[in-house]
Amino acid sequence: MIQFLSQLVQAQSTLDKGEVAASQVISDYFGRHGVPCSIDTWDTTRANCVVHVRSSGRKKALLFACHHDVVPPGDSDWRYPPFSGLIDAGKVHGRGSTDMKGGTAAAATAICEIVAEGVPLEGDVVFAATAGEETDSCGVRRFVEAKADLPHFAGVIVPEPTGFEIVSAHRGLLWLNIVTKGKTAHGSTPHLGINAISSMKQVLDLLAEFSIEAEPHPRLGSCSMSINTIEAGKALNVIPDRCTLGIDIRTLPGQAHQAIIDRLEAMLVKLDERHAEFEASISIIRSVGGIETDTEHEFVRAFCAAVDIKETRAVGYTTDAPFLTPLGAPILIFGPGEGSMCHQPDESIAISAVERAVAYYKKIIIEFLT
Repeated sequence: MIQFLSQLVQAQSTLDKGEVAASQVISDYFGRHGVPCSIDTWDTTRANCVVHVRSSGRKKALLFACHHDVVPPGDSDWRYPPFSGLIDAGKVHGRGSTDMKGGTAAAATAICEIVAEGVPLEGDVVFAATAGEETDSCGVRRFVEAKADLPHFAGVIVPEPTGFEIVSAHRGLLWLNIVTKGKTAHGSTPHLGINAISSMKQVLDLLAEFSIEAEPHPRLGSCSMSINTIEAGKALNVIPDRCTLGIDIRTLPGQAHQAIIDRLEAMLVKLDERHAEFEASISIIRSVGGIETDTEHEFVRAFCAAVDIKETRAVGYTTDAPFLTPLGAPILIFGPGEGSMCHQPDESIAISAVERAVAYYKKIIIEFLT
């Protein structure tokens, strides 16, 4: 299994490379264990891989919903090359080892061991490793669109790195760009142009007073808004005709993203009415809802009992889980590795944590499907 995880890290699956190589590593691993795996490819480099272990069908199925794309390694120095998959000091090192190829390898291994041991299953097991979780969730949306080919699920497990805490709720995200437009002119004659940066300053002044209308959530607290990027200007001697502001909004389960956008657009309309030369627009970069699974649901209680953990928790980050809600099953996020490792230089995961995850996932499969 550890060699499998190392190979999975080596299969560089950043956005520019795509997920085809990682899907092939996963498919080969299942194939060596006699478990058929299908790879769905599109746009040349994008890929999902899916395994469906069939049973007597007397019980509802379980889904292990993974993603096998990773963020780039960044510009910081790494102790080991970021896609080395090096095994050292009881850890597997490299980008994606924690987020979330460790959990992916553990889920795949648990399924292969269940099959090899001949455990008589009364419910199907489905494994999916999907594309694009770090960018646009294109893979999980594609997977869910094919739900007519899927069984009815008792529950969904997302093996993200939670340090073996059970996550039943998380915030959503809304990423927006606000663009102000102007008119270029020579830097020596600014009065002949319209400075898009000056227009954006007016937007920033209003955003400083802007608040998102939402009642705090009892477990997730309030939503948040952060201005995280700004881009403008081509040269010091040219009046910029375009300025782009990036806003990261974290929302609560059930919160309407369009209502937030409508309020921001109304704010821009007011600026346009006050200033004849003002022009701006909003575009959605990414929108993912929050999620909250009922902690009193029978699946949640049985899951907690199976792993001997009494309580679930809520987190502020976002996963692919909201896109799985059309499957009509309760969703829990539970996996090896610490969230603090995600997207960091020198990312690694303890081998002992991955082995522990295998034991947990096997126990969950046996608890629900035998």
